[in-house]
Amino acid sequence: MKIIADFQVHSYLSRATSKNMTLEGISQGAKVKGLDLMGTGDFSHPIWFNNLKEKLKEINETGIYQFNGVNFILTNEVNTVFEYQGKFRKIHHMIHAPSFEVVEQINEKISKYGNLKSDGRPTLNVSAAEIVENLIEISNEILIYSSHNWTPFFGAMGSKTGFNSLEECYQDQIKNIFALETGMSSDPAMNWRLSSLDKFTLLSSSDAHSPNPWRLGREANAFNFEQDEITYKNITDAIKNKDKNRFLFTVETDPNYGKYHFDGHRVCGFSCSPEQTKRLNGICPRCKRKLTVGVLNRVEQLADRPEGFVPKDAIPFKDLIPLYEIISFTLGVEKLYSQKVLEEQNKLINRFGNEFNVLLNVPREEMIKVTHEKIVDSILKLREGKVKFIAGYDGVYGKPIFNNIENLKDKISGMKIQSSLTDFDMNKGP
Repeated sequence: MKIIADFQVHSYLSRATSKNMTLEGISQGAKVKGLDLMGTGDFSHPIWFNNLKEKLKEINETGIYQFNGVNFILTNEVNTVFEYQGKFRKIHHMIHAPSFEVVEQINEKISKYGNLKSDGRPTLNVSAAEIVENLIEISNEILIYSSHNWTPFFGAMGSKTGFNSLEECYQDQIKNIFALETGMSSDPAMNWRLSSLDKFTLLSSSDAHSPNPWRLGREANAFNFEQDEITYKNITDAIKNKDKNRFLFTVETDPNYGKYHFDGHRVCGFSCSPEQTKRLNGICPRCKRKLTVGVLNRVEQLADRPEGFVPKDAIPFKDLIPLYEIISFTLGVEKLYSQKVLEEQNKLINRFGNEFNVLLNVPREEMIKVTHEKIVDSILKLREGKVKFIAGYDGVYGKPIFNNIENLKDKISGMKIQSSLTDFDMNKGP
């Protein structure tokens, strides 16, 4: 039985989030998307914690909770701020907890380092190593790992405040780190280029700030469990042990689609590849200030393997784009909310059950009965790996190109062919 999980979301109590990021909104969005297990996010915020404790009901002491027909696992993201070797560091971490009792102890401990009421993702004045040590002292069942590991400003290995390795970030507590989150601007294939990351399981989650299904589950994790096997311990063990019988694959957006894949300068509307950055000496040609070095460049700096290397125990991945955005770009309606796009999205979801089913499984002849042929063709191009992208940079999302892609010139900045969904061998990876 396939279980698709999105561990990282935020409640309405986090900054820059939708007021609809309530348990009701998240659970409804998860059903539309086809997500079976959601992270709660934000369990350190007192108001959200009380809300979770009031509404979530644990399933037979499994560490899995339920609300509105959707399963939840207790999760939170924290921002640690500290100085190390003369450099100011701001690093985000994900935390999974097995019970409300453990969460209460976590919240009591971390409240010494920051104001938990200020944000759903609290800022804590403590080092990465110290926060891990504090949490493991509470319970060795707690899972903690680097959140969006490569993001320039807050990733453990990001270009702005990050480290050159996870060992450098977590110091003597690296023994308690079993995973990392790839983030939207990198995918497993990029991470496989660093032999130092082989020991860590690669996770992907949405970091959603809105319950709309084009935000929830845009990155996710697929597990194989029977209904009575879905427990906090079993899921955590599958992650820690890279159990390929249990952990099937991750769902990724193409890294070009992420907001920090290429180098660039948003204010000037300028982006470039790592090769171009090198020729420019890292300086924006328009304003003469430093470029924000993106994830691709950062990986290139640290990689000790060529592109295309696949470790023997690699968990495979699948590239997808949210259905709403496929339709939006296909129809040329590039608005955050469009009734026209929503209508076409809902036709497909209402007919075929959920978004993941539409994107991965429904045949052309069935979809064509429900929506426009050009929308169906775009979905099939995605499945077949024929979608190109203009790469994102410095906080600007990338853009998929669906129309007339056969005639596009490869010289367009940031474009590349993504791997085909049909190219995946579940034993070997892509």
